[in-house]
Amino acid sequence: MVSRFATRATAGLLAGIIAATLTAPAPALAANGTIGQRETVCATDLFVRTQPNGAWMGTLYQGQTFLVEGPRSGGYIYGFAYGHINRRGWVQDGWFC
Repeated sequence: MVSRFATRATAGLLAGIIAATLTAPAPALAANGTIGQRETVCATDLFVRTQPNGAWMGTLYQGQTFLVEGPRSGGYIYGFAYGHINRRGWVQDGWFC
């Protein structure tokens, strides 16, 4: 036989889990860059390349910025990588907040 205390404790625990789940922040959704906008990198890291899928020349990290200049090509976008890179290059599109 289950005691009233055990039933109440279980119900309280379940209510706490449900409340924590409902109030948890939603994960950040990444989006494509908007040409002409200085976008914030949402990915943990984002490689800057010499051309679409080309040689690596640096890495932008979450929170750093990229000025989207365009054009787009094969899932990449051209622009200016700020921060320690400070040069133009290509990054995979779709990783901006």
